[in-house]
Amino acid sequence: MTIFKHELRQSKYTLIIWSAAIAFMLGVCILIYPEMSSQMGEISAMFADMGSFSQAFGMDKLNFGEFTGFFGVECGNILGLGGAFFAALLGIQALAKEEKEHTAEFLLTHPVSRRRILLEKWCAILTQIVLLNSITIAVTAISILLIGEEVSVKPLALLFFAYVLLQIEIAAVTFGISAFLCHGSLGIGLGLAAVLYFLNIIANLATEAEFLKYITPFGYTEGADIIAEHAIPAGYLTTGILFAIAGLLLAFRIYQKKDIS
Repeated sequence: MTIFKHELRQSKYTLIIWSAAIAFMLGVCILIYPEMSSQMGEISAMFADMGSFSQAFGMDKLNFGEFTGFFGVECGNILGLGGAFFAALLGIQALAKEEKEHTAEFLLTHPVSRRRILLEKWCAILTQIVLLNSITIAVTAISILLIGEEVSVKPLALLFFAYVLLQIEIAAVTFGISAFLCHGSLGIGLGLAAVLYFLNIIANLATEAEFLKYITPFGYTEGADIIAEHAIPAGYLTTGILFAIAGLLLAFRIYQKKDIS
């Protein structure tokens, strides 16, 4: 487990900064809810009548006067985008950084197989995703207790679970891409996460583009659908799992045969 521990040590400051930033924004978002709740009925009605803008973010399906509706849109976007960028950052650097930082020759001369390197690096990524979400869930729970709001646990739990799956999928896909890279590219990873986010917005805007929800993991993290149905959309989730598996298989296949420069 030496590689696993090394990866965690090397990424500890990244994990701390991202966890603190996302948790802080979630906490602030929840804490301001009581100040806004008295006006939420009017705001909800206003957003519901804003046509395409409301559809893009699922505001036409949610009641902002309820905490779960407010959380699904406002806090969901923070966790969705922040978590996606964090996962993409971890995945895209995982393998390519060894060549970029010229540590590959040191790592690969040790009596350890490339498969084990891949497994330990991937386990380190999963561990960091779990830690980030554990921190954000804890801050969310504390913030809800502080405002004294009674909430339905199931939809919030499903939302968090969906975002964990989103982060794992994006991390797996970028992990696969990382196997092809020699110098690491944060732009590719972060750009991919941003593109996937906007693909979901396009899918919400146009019926003809709904098929894009099968491509983007944001399709199965739509707060409006999860809160209304109390379930994660199975069709979109299934394709997301397949994309994640494909990314991991690609990483193992390419990296084990790759000529390391």
